[in-house]
Amino acid sequence: MTGTAVGQPEWLRSRVFDVGFIGGTAAVALGSAFAVVARPELFGLVLALDLWLLGYHHVISTFTRFLADRSTARDHPDLLTWWPVAIAALVVGLGFGVGPWALVTIYLYWQWFHYVRQSWGIARAYERKSGAPRAEPAALFTVMFYSLPVWGILHRSHQDPDRFLRVDVWTIPVPGIVVEAAGAVAAILIATTLIIRYRAWRQGELPVVHTMMVLSHLVVFAFGYVIIDDIDAGWLAVNIWHNIQYIAFVWHVNNRQAAAAQRPGFVQRLSGNGRLVHYLVVSVVASTAIYVAIGLTLAAVVTPVIVYQAINFHHYVVDGKIWKSRRPSVQPPLGLT
Repeated sequence: MTGTAVGQPEWLRSRVFDVGFIGGTAAVALGSAFAVVARPELFGLVLALDLWLLGYHHVISTFTRFLADRSTARDHPDLLTWWPVAIAALVVGLGFGVGPWALVTIYLYWQWFHYVRQSWGIARAYERKSGAPRAEPAALFTVMFYSLPVWGILHRSHQDPDRFLRVDVWTIPVPGIVVEAAGAVAAILIATTLIIRYRAWRQGELPVVHTMMVLSHLVVFAFGYVIIDDIDAGWLAVNIWHNIQYIAFVWHVNNRQAAAAQRPGFVQRLSGNGRLVHYLVVSVVASTAIYVAIGLTLAAVVTPVIVYQAINFHHYVVDGKIWKSRRPSVQPPLGLT
């Protein structure tokens, strides 16, 4: 059974949007990382552009959901009250009590998990959108999907870098044999899945768009955590890919809700059809102003590492709660039931 057979298109939004969302984001991310590998002196420039145009916007996009979807704020008031206070207190305590390296170490592993979970959620949305069952058993697909990222973070840990993003870092000691075993398991699982999907394609039962999404996931994590030797350049690939997809995904959800709303709010109107450029410009300007204000306000009190990791960690908690596909307000914009 295919997505077409059940009368349901596989595209999350449209052919143009989805091809750019799946392939275009990966191409930009990997191209940026390759440029840094070829010319390491470009890292500072590429990182600055990533943070300014994507990273800040990415975090602020999370909170547009509280404006575009009032049920989010109603269902999770704690995310705007005691959660930020608790996380800020914890980060400040670790930053001053242990050192910035502790925050960077937590970030190394938590951001990896955060990136994998976003990719998993998007893959699940495509799977449900297609209306077709997986070609392979559910357990096999799940383990395969996580196997390569797990291999990647074990590989980075085994590398035992002294610094990550130009800050001291500590990594969990991982023997080389564990990394090799994880790589072998990932290779077997991926090969098995590809064989099963090839057979499904031959039978006309392949969920094509979902498969494209899964392949992009595997390629980006392979380059980001295994193939690219430099930890910073590899992180840059995954981070840019993650940021662009998140921004596009949030805009898509806001846009669909704007079309369905009888009295759309400011964020929904800004996310309407034909206003993508306006949305991006306003978002970048607003996020830049917010981050600059935060930096100027707290620069004399705490280091940038403490400020930005407090924001990042809170963002991870918020994302983990508001983007559950079982939430009624999330399903209609994605065309899910």
